[in-house]
Amino acid sequence: MTSTTPDPTATTEPAATTATATTHSTATTDPTATPATDPAPIPAASVPTAPATPATPTSEAERLRRWRLVLGGGGADGTGCELRGRDAAMDGALDSLYGKEKASGGKAAGDRRAAGLGASAPGVARWLGDIRTYFPSSVVQVMQRDAIDRLGLSALLLEPEMLEAVEADVHLVGTLLSLNKVMPETTKETARAVVRKVVEQLEKKLAQRTRATLTGALDRSARISRPRHRDIDWDRTIRANLKNYLPEYRTVVPERLIGYGRAAQSVKKDVVLCIDQSGSMAASVVYASVFGAVLASMRALDTRLVVFDTAVVDLTDQLDDPVDVLFGTQLGGGTDINRALAYCQSRITRPTETVVVLISDLYEGGIRDEMLKRVAAMKASGVQFVTLLALSDEGAPAYDRDHAAALAALGAPAFACTPDLFPDVMAAAIEKRPLPIPDMAEQR
Repeated sequence: MTSTTPDPTATTEPAATTATATTHSTATTDPTATPATDPAPIPAASVPTAPATPATPTSEAERLRRWRLVLGGGGADGTGCELRGRDAAMDGALDSLYGKEKASGGKAAGDRRAAGLGASAPGVARWLGDIRTYFPSSVVQVMQRDAIDRLGLSALLLEPEMLEAVEADVHLVGTLLSLNKVMPETTKETARAVVRKVVEQLEKKLAQRTRATLTGALDRSARISRPRHRDIDWDRTIRANLKNYLPEYRTVVPERLIGYGRAAQSVKKDVVLCIDQSGSMAASVVYASVFGAVLASMRALDTRLVVFDTAVVDLTDQLDDPVDVLFGTQLGGGTDINRALAYCQSRITRPTETVVVLISDLYEGGIRDEMLKRVAAMKASGVQFVTLLALSDEGAPAYDRDHAAALAALGAPAFACTPDLFPDVMAAAIEKRPLPIPDMAEQR
């Protein structure tokens, strides 16, 4: 029998595990990069009995090129591959950000030299231009965020020229809001333009579905006892008349009809958004401000927006412009949830028609027992109370688990919510039905 030699190119490649390798690997998704020509890896069990055909030079070169971009170069990467042209420029942009270790010496892994970004505004501006040339927008946003976090470039965002060069996203807006109080006047107009661009994108994405979902919920929440045929709520009508079931006819005799009203004419709900503006809630503040403006635009809703740290600020009169709302916030500082809820509670005039949405990580700096008593009192009066640990796409948030458990015991479960889920959560609260709570195991 002829012996077989496995194809060396069929070996499954290990996954990169470091942050640098993960980001370098993103470079291989660049649509302008040289396309891969090697086939998918072949499991060892499926190697044919005939001698394997050696890998073509082109396939091997492409494999080494990809590994070189993943590993970032240096004598220890084992590829022996030299990057040229566009690949070298792409690798240089990555190396400027990820090539340096956080050690005190600041040397790159393997003692190789890294360009770095330093504190040079022209250098950063060129780098921002490079990454927008070589990478898609989603990757650019990640790299910008890493540059701000890893290299302390927040101060450079105070320069108008820098703001015009960056790719605007929710996280950048959060950073600008945290710098609002120290921002020079020459930068504020540029910063507002960047924030407005992001807000308009979010409104365009979220507004239509939110209005449609909540309009339906408001219609369904308006119950009338003499509905027209097309307005009958058959589910509630049948449940209300089950005592009139006739077994011999296998039917229910509906003595009492329950129907939908028309929200714009007969129903008005009160919504209070109570938003924690501590530094960790930046993305949630942005999304909540946009949703607040959308809710305020609906005539059937009376919307109030309150932000808090250790102080409480009512921004309801600015809801017609979410950019004004955002610049009215002050990210950072402490947290006094009890004080904020006391203010919101004092503004409730129709508890059975009110939805209070607390958006906070629940790290309370105020009086814990008083906070819980206020929530219990609001629920006992008929308020629909919703607690969101985060309103963002950032994944599982950090939060105070003891306070979350205590709220759940009061019938106000706390959970993280994505912007896409928020309209459904609000619709359920308006209709006083169970909230669509995501699987908490997935949020850990």
